[in-house]
Amino acid sequence: MTDMRGILPPAEVKTPAALLKWAKDNDVRFVDVKFVDIRGIVQHFSLPLANFEEDAFKNGLGFDGSSIRGFQTINKSDLNLIPDITTAFIDPVPAVPTLSLICDVVDLDGSSYANDPRGVLKRANDYLLGTGLADICYFGPEAEFFIFSSVAFDNSPNGSFYEVDSPSGFWGTGEPGLGYRPRIKEGYFPVPPTDKMQDLRSEMVEVLMSCGVDIEVHHHEVGGAAQAEIDMRFDEMCKMADKLLLYKYLIRNVAYQNGYTVTFMPKPIFSDNGSGMHCHQSLWKDGKPLFFDESGYAGLSEMALYYIGGILKHAPAILAFAAPTTNSYRRLVPGYEAPVNLVYSARNRSAAVRIPMYSNSPKAKRIEFRAPDPTANPYLAFAAMLMAGLDGIQNKIHPGEPSDFDLYEEGVETPTVPGSLGGSLAALAEDHAFLTEGGVFTEDFINGYISYKQANEVDPVAMRPHPFEFQLYYDA
Repeated sequence: MTDMRGILPPAEVKTPAALLKWAKDNDVRFVDVKFVDIRGIVQHFSLPLANFEEDAFKNGLGFDGSSIRGFQTINKSDLNLIPDITTAFIDPVPAVPTLSLICDVVDLDGSSYANDPRGVLKRANDYLLGTGLADICYFGPEAEFFIFSSVAFDNSPNGSFYEVDSPSGFWGTGEPGLGYRPRIKEGYFPVPPTDKMQDLRSEMVEVLMSCGVDIEVHHHEVGGAAQAEIDMRFDEMCKMADKLLLYKYLIRNVAYQNGYTVTFMPKPIFSDNGSGMHCHQSLWKDGKPLFFDESGYAGLSEMALYYIGGILKHAPAILAFAAPTTNSYRRLVPGYEAPVNLVYSARNRSAAVRIPMYSNSPKAKRIEFRAPDPTANPYLAFAAMLMAGLDGIQNKIHPGEPSDFDLYEEGVETPTVPGSLGGSLAALAEDHAFLTEGGVFTEDFINGYISYKQANEVDPVAMRPHPFEFQLYYDA
């Protein structure tokens, strides 16, 4: 195991001056400022602590916004970063002691930058408070991922390929070795030595917790080739989005320093389970859960049902943010276990919205949207889900009767999620008024997001021949 442990500042460190003094006392030599682009990918740069001034927390640090995907044009490139003191910790990844800070992106006049995903989520939270319906929204995402021992891929005009490998991959049974490889779709809960990643996941958990990301459980997931799940304890929406950003960053680095590579791609392996990110969510007010009603279906309140109604109504548009890659729809395929059916149910995992029934406690009552995946930008995805749920509450959108039966055995036809990223983007283009309420998302941001995704992801994938097409059609 590598020695990677973060250090959190003590609770009494609440001001920039106190933080910088604490950093010096802990021999910190650099400050690393992080922010996120529209894709959800972390960007950063570092400054010597000796040249990092307290003034940065007020006036910001300048950078070229035109070089960040989905941000500024070249003629309006300058933007500023405002570090958030509440996100501070000593980052265990760099070899040189480094203080990490997540930042908000602001325009030159100090206003929140409209295309900053973190700013979008903060505006969604402000909108929630303004409705008076609730004062807090909790999220608990379950981000799954694969751990591989190697990856190779290439694309050129005359050829393309990808190949991943794993010591757990069942395809390796024909090679000499010690065995104990989970069969396809049989990776759920095996003990070592079949579960070869127990120690690596445990190290990931220890690093995450040392950096302030609280973890409830970790385990091998259904996918045989070392698919993993490490579940964070639920938290307030904005804090959870920050944690998910760090979750992916730290997991990748722990794996990398141990000679492995991690991917959050929803479907990196044919015929095995894909990786989802089921999103548990609930609303509270004055310290009380609003989704509980002992007499309601599955213990749900009327508010919770309306919230579900909003999620189901707007799900195709939500998925432009919550299942935002072309690869997302290799997982969301009808007829399998994927949660493509736009219905709700207690315990039924083929429904897009499930009501977990593990506990009868009012505090545990929540809804789980199962269609998102971990390639989502958490700030945009959480904001879209919340705004859809609030639209359901405000307009009393009832989700209809629950689907407490096997949707496949019964042969019942239900509305389903779009079959492609292009379909979700088209749905977003048609249905986004609920997102622009209160200025949470702007029209310019939504139009720019759709254009970026179409031009840089949907069209390039659609225009390239697929290797399997040669098997199907070369002799046609």
